[in-house]
Amino acid sequence: MANHPVRTFQVRTHATSEMLDVTEQIERAVIESGVANGYAIAFVAHTTAAITINENADPDVKHDMLKKLDTLVPRREDYYRHAEGNSDSHVKASMFGQSVTVLVERGRLLLGQWQGVYLCEFDGPRPRSVLVKVVET
Repeated sequence: MANHPVRTFQVRTHATSEMLDVTEQIERAVIESGVANGYAIAFVAHTTAAITINENADPDVKHDMLKKLDTLVPRREDYYRHAEGNSDSHVKASMFGQSVTVLVERGRLLLGQWQGVYLCEFDGPRPRSVLVKVVET
């Protein structure tokens, strides 16, 4: 197995909460790596952002997900203690997680027809970094 460097790309978010499709940037990292078969790990090194795979055909899915999260994890709770006032963002990021792994076949991400990879912003707007490690098998 060849060792391929970690690739990093920046994403600028524009709202407190949003989901941004980063599939293309991850696929570009796979293509640049030259790996034909293996897997790609996409990771966000942030505590108030996450990464997930979900539907990329209907934008209403992102809307519905974010609205449901706001219901499940309200911005303000009497018991939140974190001084920065973004406890909800930490909870949401932990619920989704900081990484996804996608199989790579013939130099392309193996995603389902309606799937995309999303950076989930829960404490924006701000710049975010996504790290991609492509592993050859």
